[in-house]
This record gives sequence, C-alpha cells and structure tokens, in this order.
Amino acid sequence: MKTVYTCFSTDVIHDGHINIINEARKLGRVVVGCLSDKASIRYNRFPTVPENERLNLYKSIEGVDSVVLQNDMLYDDVIESIHPDYVIHGDNWMTGAESAIRSHVKTLLESYGGKIIDIPYTYNENVKKIDRQLIEKLSMPEYRRKRLRQLISLTPIVKALEAHSGLTGLIVEKTVIEGEGGKLDQFDAMWISSLCDSTAKGKPDIELVDMTSRFRTIEDITEVTTKPIIFDGDTGGLSEHFVYTVRTLERLGVSAVIIEDKKGLKKNSLFGTEVEQTQCTAEEFCEKIAAGKKAQLTDDFMIIARIESLILDKGIEDALARARAYVASGADGIMIHSRKKDPAEILEFCDRYRSEDKDTPIVVVPTSFDSITEEELARHGVNVVIYANQLTRSAFPAMQKTAEDILRYHRAKEVDDRLMPIKEIITLIDEI
Repeated sequence: MKTVYTCFSTDVIHDGHINIINEARKLGRVVVGCLSDKASIRYNRFPTVPENERLNLYKSIEGVDSVVLQNDMLYDDVIESIHPDYVIHGDNWMTGAESAIRSHVKTLLESYGGKIIDIPYTYNENVKKIDRQLIEKLSMPEYRRKRLRQLISLTPIVKALEAHSGLTGLIVEKTVIEGEGGKLDQFDAMWISSLCDSTAKGKPDIELVDMTSRFRTIEDITEVTTKPIIFDGDTGGLSEHFVYTVRTLERLGVSAVIIEDKKGLKKNSLFGTEVEQTQCTAEEFCEKIAAGKKAQLTDDFMIIARIESLILDKGIEDALARARAYVASGADGIMIHSRKKDPAEILEFCDRYRSEDKDTPIVVVPTSFDSITEEELARHGVNVVIYANQLTRSAFPAMQKTAEDILRYHRAKEVDDRLMPIKEIITLIDEI
C-alpha cells in the first residue's frame, strides 16, 4: 500500500483538513505530521495548543492511520524516515513565501520517485469563521501575555521589531521571508518604543507623552495583531505610579515592560554623557522592581531591568553588580545597553554574566553596534534582540523625499514608482 503524508499545524480541525484526509485515503495509508512548536513559530502563527495535545487531536481524526511529530518545516526529517509516496497539501502553498517549502519538498520526493498532490484550498464560511476564531484567540490578553516566556524557551533568540501604530504592527505581524536554506522566517515580537511613539506624535522623547496616550497605542496594535508585545517603560516613573502601569500592561496583554535605571528628566541614552544623565542608585531601582513585582497579578508578565552603566561609562563591574541586585529583587530579565559601534563591551558583559547566571534572559538593542548578527549574539547568551526604531527611521526620509518631490514637480507622477500600490496596503488589513 502506498504511503500518503500530510502535515498540520492547526489547533482546530475544519472542513479543509477533513477534505485533505479524505483525498489522501483514496491514495493509500495516511500519515499525518504534527508540526512541532519550535517549527510552527517560524512557519506560521504561534500554536495556542501545545504539540502533545495537537498530536492527540490529529490521532482522533477518522481515516488517519498514524501521526508523527515533524520538527523541520522543510519536511527533511519525515521524508527521510517515512519515504512517503505522496505528500498532499492545500494548493495555497503554491504561491507566496510557502512556495519555497513546496519546491524543497518536490526536490526531496523526486529523488526517489515520490509526488506532490495539491488539493484546492477549502475556504467556505465555516473555515473562514474558524480562522477568525483562531486569530482572535491568539490576540486575547491571556494568550498573548505568556507568549514571550514561551518563545524564549523555544527559540535560540527572540527577534522583536518596533511598532508605533496599527499599520506598523501589521508589518511586524505579517512580514515573512524565505530565509537561509529555504526556511521561512519572521519576527517573533513587537517593541513599543517611547522614542517612536513620541516621534509619531511629533513630541520629544522626554516622557512627555503620558501613559494614557501610550496605552492607546498599545490598544491600536493589539486590536489588529497577535504577536507578543514588549513595552518601553522609560524609567517607570515613581514606584507608586509604576505599580499601576504594571497592572494596566498586564490587563492589555503586554508580555513585558523594560524600565531603565535612570532618574530625572528622560534623555535618550544614545546621547550618553554628551547630555547630563543621572543613574539612580541600585537600591532605589531595586525598590521599584520589587514594587512592580508585588503589584503583578499573573506569572506570565515580565519586568526587565535596563542597565545604563555602559552608556554612562561606569564600566562592566558596575553593570554586573547592578544586574545581580536587580535579579535578586525580582527582575525577570536584564537589558544591557551601549552606544559604542563596537559590540565588544556588550559581549564581555554577556559572557561574564552568563558564567554566573545561566538562566536569566538577556536583552540587547543593537542600534549603535548594528553589524553584529543574531547568531553571534545568541552564542554569547543573548535571548532577545530588539530592533528598536528602524521602521520609524526608514519611513521618515522616504516620506520627506516624497513631499519634497511633489512640491518640486507640482504633481505626483514622479514619485509614483516608489510608492506601494493602494491595493497592497489594503491586502495587509484583514476584513471581518
């Protein structure tokens, strides 16, 4: 009997999956692969049901002969072990980023005479409803909030990109590329930066935009996305105010807040010692962290302590001492920052800190030292990398140039070839 293989990553079985199983049964013995959690977060959306439960779900489908765990989104592991005669899949993988996976599978199968069967994708009202329900479930605070911790445990390094509006949130949410070796890649999380939020509102980055306004930005983004959010909490303000910020962020479904150990009027760290900046004592900051953790109501939410010692030229010993104190006070992670183009001091901090603490997540923001790769950072123990302002910085010069050229030519024809078509913008936004 021929062997027919298909792979699911879904949390809910709908008409489309049943149709694939029924078509597969006509061809032979049906083996269903369950795409592992680690592979799913790179391939599609984050599973709300863990892989062991999904394995049992797929085993319960009538017509399925066996179920296996698929750890590789490119199918190498299962094709090597099963050698299926057919791989059957919905024809939606014939276009877009997923076509790279299909092409790879086709090459693997052809090496021994196997074939791909493309089934017309089922997209009726029932399937649409289930897809919407899955997206809504992913966007719910109780699911979104815990996802950063899950990602840190599942992936070598979590990649976060700044978002400051619903539209930029959608860009972070939906940007998927064919990466190295044909594998798909995407961002894992979003960073809501005080700098970018202030800039989008035309205000200076000095904590002038109040928290109520910044919470509205979070709501704009959470309404249209599902990925976890890391919030830039600046200094956190007074401890008495910070506890309310923590509660609100938890309620909104934010995964983490990062607060920095400075006090007084907020000034952007990349100015370093060029402008007067005051670092609070370790004891003061420990009290703020402890107050935030005491106010916290869920185990999922993370308070991450940002250390400014390297920014202010106080050295690695001071940074390490503060890291130890902050974690002892309850911090769930450490962010170490630098304004130097050479990442040497960042890497030295990470290596030394990792030698004494193997578990506490380390976060870096490679704005100044942007030549270093995620892989290099991961080798030094970094868990989260935040691209903190690149969307804002790329948009501003493009918009300014467009405005100048419309003024220069007194029409829009000269700028049209560098504009995204309205149709593409509209397709970024899901209809209900």
